[in-house]
Amino acid sequence: MEASNVPALRPQGAVTAPATGPKSGEYLTFRLGAEEYGIDILKVQEIRSYEAPTRIANAPDFIKGVVNLRGVIVPIVDLRLKLGCPTAEYNSFTVVIVLNVKDRVVGAVVDSVSDVLELSRDAIKPAPELNTSSVDTSFITGIGSVADRMLILMDIEGLMSSAEMGLMDAAVAA
Repeated sequence: MEASNVPALRPQGAVTAPATGPKSGEYLTFRLGAEEYGIDILKVQEIRSYEAPTRIANAPDFIKGVVNLRGVIVPIVDLRLKLGCPTAEYNSFTVVIVLNVKDRVVGAVVDSVSDVLELSRDAIKPAPELNTSSVDTSFITGIGSVADRMLILMDIEGLMSSAEMGLMDAAVAA
């Protein structure tokens, strides 16, 4: 058997080089305002209806507080506020996506969850490069196209473990 026929094995959690571009796979799609986003389904632990968390004093606006999820204290981040959506109304469609990010459980509040889509590499285009310091596109891995829908694909692990979020210890985030 030739070595070129053997798939390369990567340890779980290994990071691919940015030159490879966005990867194909299954994405959970959700809405924030008028936009539709997608995150790697493998990062999703569960989807729950929104319940008001216990507020943490002096936390940034986008950290709504914490909830007790079967004995685990889970910080709740409102992605609408974090990503600058103009409004963040809580209604019957508002849900919390419970994520497992770098061995830490974190909740992300979104307007609604749409579905799970499988995207091939051909359906994913690179994220646009914007030459402005006011727009942080570092957590956008690509733009997915499905029929007439455009999905903004996010590196949810990178976003949630960023130093600005303050949710991970520096040693864990490194």
